[in-house]
Amino acid sequence: MNAIAAILFPVFGVILCGFAAGRFTALGRGGAEPLNKFVYYFALPPLLFRLTAQAGLNEMLNWPFLFAYLGGVLVTLLVALAGGYLIFGHRALTLSFHGFAAVFGNTAYMGVPLFIAAFGPRGALPAIVATVASNLLLVGGVVAAAELQLAPARALRNLSFALVRNPLLIAPLVGILVSSTGVAPPKPLAALIDLMAAAAVPTALFAIGLSLANQPLTEGAGEIGWLCALKLLVQPAATWILATAVFAPDPLWAEAAVLLAGMPVGALVFVITRQYGTYYQRASASIVVSTLLSMLTLAALLALLGVR
Repeated sequence: MNAIAAILFPVFGVILCGFAAGRFTALGRGGAEPLNKFVYYFALPPLLFRLTAQAGLNEMLNWPFLFAYLGGVLVTLLVALAGGYLIFGHRALTLSFHGFAAVFGNTAYMGVPLFIAAFGPRGALPAIVATVASNLLLVGGVVAAAELQLAPARALRNLSFALVRNPLLIAPLVGILVSSTGVAPPKPLAALIDLMAAAAVPTALFAIGLSLANQPLTEGAGEIGWLCALKLLVQPAATWILATAVFAPDPLWAEAAVLLAGMPVGALVFVITRQYGTYYQRASASIVVSTLLSMLTLAALLALLGVR
């Protein structure tokens, strides 16, 4: 239990500091948006680049891990789409966003810091692999679905534009390229990357708390509870079954797949739904509630996986 507390307390402690800063407007009103942009565009990409450049493509292409993690995503997505259609009456675009909210986890802002705290910098590699896969497949998939429904003629162009602009996808891919070619960045540039990367973990966690402070919890408690149950319970359970009984990655990667499946709903769900002007209230509430509940569910997962 002390080990679990040592992992989770610093992570959620920084989130709580950000939440308090938002509640008391310590950074002024609207401080969350520029801080989130700093993390998204300037702090996390150097960290993802550095860690993937050190690891290389062969270490990242852990197929049993990817199949177990993405298999858990697929199982949960199918349940979410069925429930969204039959229980909540969603159709077309809102059904796509409902499914997206049920499976897209906070593997970057929370997953990378949590794995660094638990396993050290090298232990963050599974979180990076999950982030790349999620951004490529889930973000790409939901944007494609939205564009095909709203503007079929522009769907391919808009999807390509969305992926090219995603720094959490581009940075690891550049890191893989650097690792594959063996061409290291010049020392001044490497020092700049290291300095920016050092800011990623605490700033990302602080930004989560700051963003949560003023998010409204609107009506629809039943649907929010359903989404949180899918994200925090069903997805890690499905991933655990696939990781232990079907694909059997190395023990560390199997545990990583389950933990990453149990991450709360990611902030990009709100960003994308807000861009399309629908479902963003449910997305916002699911992010807040799942992040709060994940304090308990992640502690339970760490205990079940043998962290004492």
